[in-house]
Amino acid sequence: MKLRIMEGHVEKILKRATESKIEICGFLLGVFEGDTAVVKKVVFMKNRLNSPVAFEMEPEEMVKVLEWADENGLDVVGIFHSHLCEPLPSQKDFKGMRNWPVAWFIVDNKGNYGAFMLDENEEIEEVELILV
Repeated sequence: MKLRIMEGHVEKILKRATESKIEICGFLLGVFEGDTAVVKKVVFMKNRLNSPVAFEMEPEEMVKVLEWADENGLDVVGIFHSHLCEPLPSQKDFKGMRNWPVAWFIVDNKGNYGAFMLDENEEIEEVELILV
């Protein structure tokens, strides 16, 4: 699996993460082209936990975004969020990856980032990033 994302999208996510005191979160919407998830739109979501160490999206807001994506021919190709420590999946992320089997794009507040997902053995694997 590969994740193709525009540098401008990455910069927008990193900017928000460095300015925030809580974890930021949202959806990466786009299309699948073979084994590559192509990001077309970044949608920031409210972290209803208002926490620096965890995130949870507002369910009503999620429904609206998912309906909009469907109406516009887009899929959820990734979930993004921030960590105040290094951008590696946490135990909570691991559980979330089971529910959302897409790329998880994780950033920190120092400009570092990576993408991950579960493989068929439920092992976390790094997703190749293609910046365009």
